[in-house]
Amino acid sequence: MKAVAVRSGETEPTLLDVPKPTPDDGEALVRTLRVGIDGTDHEVISGSHGGYPAGADHQILGHEAVGVVADATTTKFEEGDLVVPTVRRPPASGSNVYFDRDEPDMAPAGDYVERGIAGAHGYMSEYFTTPERYLVPVPDDAAAYGFLIEPISNSEKAIEHAFAARSAFQWAPESAFVLGNGPLGLLTLAILQQDRGVYDTFERIYCLGRRDRPDPTIDIIEQLGATYVDSRKTPLSEMPAAHEPIDLVYEATGYAKHAFGSIDALAPNGVAALLGIPEDWAFEVDGGRLHREMVLENKTLLGSVNSHVHHFESAKESLATFPEWFVNDLITGVYPPEEAFRAFETGDDVIKTVVEFDTL
Repeated sequence: MKAVAVRSGETEPTLLDVPKPTPDDGEALVRTLRVGIDGTDHEVISGSHGGYPAGADHQILGHEAVGVVADATTTKFEEGDLVVPTVRRPPASGSNVYFDRDEPDMAPAGDYVERGIAGAHGYMSEYFTTPERYLVPVPDDAAAYGFLIEPISNSEKAIEHAFAARSAFQWAPESAFVLGNGPLGLLTLAILQQDRGVYDTFERIYCLGRRDRPDPTIDIIEQLGATYVDSRKTPLSEMPAAHEPIDLVYEATGYAKHAFGSIDALAPNGVAALLGIPEDWAFEVDGGRLHREMVLENKTLLGSVNSHVHHFESAKESLATFPEWFVNDLITGVYPPEEAFRAFETGDDVIKTVVEFDTL
């Protein structure tokens, strides 16, 4: 079968012919429809993140997928069911306390493998297998955009944890600041604009970027009703003076200084959720001032990575509320596996690209 992978020692995706997998009892064989590409995929290809499966000379890419059950074996699913897979699996050493508690998203590095990222092949192939517990059923109308459920789920988790950090008192955030106008940042803006559940209280939403107009991401930001903030004109630390202190900061840039700039940007009792993963970078900060600010103003910084089944369920609900124009404008390229290299190309007109293996 066709699979898009990166070979050991190479830094470009390539199309391989690999054996079609055979599901074990308790696993489903899934026919892949679409696989999304994000920054993590680029990091895997460059070798700056993740790692190959043990003993393998290649890594099948892709962790954002939607597909159709082709062989249900002994699972609860039926052939033809539309499903989305989660990402983390137990390590080669076997299950551990995090998987036994059904909390794989809280496992530290070394206590898991991740499909298409670290130690396990991904979903960018005509078929893949996975245990029943790691498959989330989705409605048929999610066939075209169901791969977005995985990245949305990461934001659902981060926001859930931010609210959990404020659960000891009454917290009704009115302002949010999304750092980063890439696909994850834009998806998060769409989530925060919902009139549903915890999102009801947000009245003012901003998004930080470094792009000049005209730009397709700025168009999306403003059409969603958010305010674009150019970090070259308004640095994060100056946000309170230029606009307002922020109740919730969502960081998706991997720019290390933003962790500390978020403390300045936060309003009293505010929370900043950090999702970006920076390279090592030593620089000076006024640690005493920032420490004092966090204590006296009851501010919180938290890190969040990955997600699990209930976050995928929340992501399904969010995706169903997104306006059609938004998902259409977000996807700037759909390519067959033979042209997967084009899906990994970058540019100012590229937002989110997809490799399409089949249709429903």
